[in-house]
Amino acid sequence: MLTLRGAYTALITPLKEDGAIDYDGWHRLIEFQIDNGIDGLVPLGTTGENPTLEHDEEETLLKIMKETVRGRVPVVVGTGSNSTKYAVLYTKRAQERGADAALVVTPYYNKPNDSGLVRHFEAVAAVGLPVIVYNIASRCGRNISAALMKELAQIPGIIGVKESSGDIAQIGDIINETGLTLFSGDDALVVPVLALGGAGVISVISNLMPGKVAALVHAGLNGDFNEARRLHYELLPFMKAAFIETNPVPIKAAMRWAGLPAGPVRLPLGPLSRESEELLRKALAALA
Repeated sequence: MLTLRGAYTALITPLKEDGAIDYDGWHRLIEFQIDNGIDGLVPLGTTGENPTLEHDEEETLLKIMKETVRGRVPVVVGTGSNSTKYAVLYTKRAQERGADAALVVTPYYNKPNDSGLVRHFEAVAAVGLPVIVYNIASRCGRNISAALMKELAQIPGIIGVKESSGDIAQIGDIINETGLTLFSGDDALVVPVLALGGAGVISVISNLMPGKVAALVHAGLNGDFNEARRLHYELLPFMKAAFIETNPVPIKAAMRWAGLPAGPVRLPLGPLSRESEELLRKALAALA
């Protein structure tokens, strides 16, 4: 059974100013993450703007990912769709491209009932690639309760959950009752999630500061919550500012300012407002 643990980065997809993908920048971002001690990488997720990526773009991104990582860290590929057929196809593709696991979001917009949701995840898990369920009601229109997550945990091949409900009671119940590996999907909730027995975080802010996020997670996993709290409060202003507008708009702006490959976002996302930019810059300055 695959064991995943630590700080994982939900990677942005770097773009050129004309909107084309910056493939050289993608290679450099992967090396930047690994060089700075990240435990794993999560490409083609929401932070990577996967709804607006073309099939051939995704193919090239996965090819470069495999060639660059070379097994040094686990790779969990976002393969979710609100079509079960396509979620299965994307998961098969990730498996063929050497992914270690798939991150599969709750089908969005369809707002499936419980029986449909169970069958959806059964179909994806049947591919044979380990599956991490991604629960984020704010983007998908429905929450996966602890009781339903317990049912999903019985499906062979489902090994974990990325929890972005923001509900600490629900998170605790999932950890306590399902046996799934649980990753926080919220940077600001990493410390309480680790204290409850979570395995780590799938992080947005680690796109910019992988070393700091990894240090925070490792401190918590090692039981050093004094250090984990210190790092949490150091990073908290930026954690908040990174979500002042829709992700990944703020994090890509912060990365551009730091000289990292990022570029613009694709429509329907737009650039930061002037007010948000000022707040984000203040949060970053506080870290200096």
